[in-house]
Amino acid sequence: MDKEHPTQFGRAMNQLGIEMIPAYSPEARGRSERMFGTHQDRLTKELALYEITEMAAANRYLEEVYLPAFNEEFAHPPLEEGSAFVPWIGGNPDEILCEQHNRQVGRDNCVSFEGKKLQIPADKHRCHYIKANVRFHRYPDDTLAVFHGPRRLADYDKNGKPVREGKIKASA
Repeated sequence: MDKEHPTQFGRAMNQLGIEMIPAYSPEARGRSERMFGTHQDRLTKELALYEITEMAAANRYLEEVYLPAFNEEFAHPPLEEGSAFVPWIGGNPDEILCEQHNRQVGRDNCVSFEGKKLQIPADKHRCHYIKANVRFHRYPDDTLAVFHGPRRLADYDKNGKPVREGKIKASA
């Protein structure tokens, strides 16, 4: 986990305020190793005790006997009433849970993005965005939006064609 150069997932988790615990950390390794040790030791002994050697019988035993007994032993009721979930108040999650890529606008007021040359339209704030740093958002449906700071400059369909003003998604 590179904190200086996070992945898209790492960037989104950071924007959401979620601290990631890397799998190679002592906390994560100890937790998973204890659980694996419990399952590996206990389950293999139980399967041997009941002489279960077939996959179908083992799966049936897991579902009907092992997991209910495991949950009964290790599940604990909450110490306090209420929910541990916190409502999200940080804006539009679609603008966080998308790919984000930084680019610099070229001398032709266009930005290159994955082989597509996208024209930045003129707006009331600036005549052009030449040499400006902009950010692309790629959404799950492969549409794109380009931002300059918090301002949404343009939307493009999955082929890189500009989307008309009336069809632009609402931004955060």
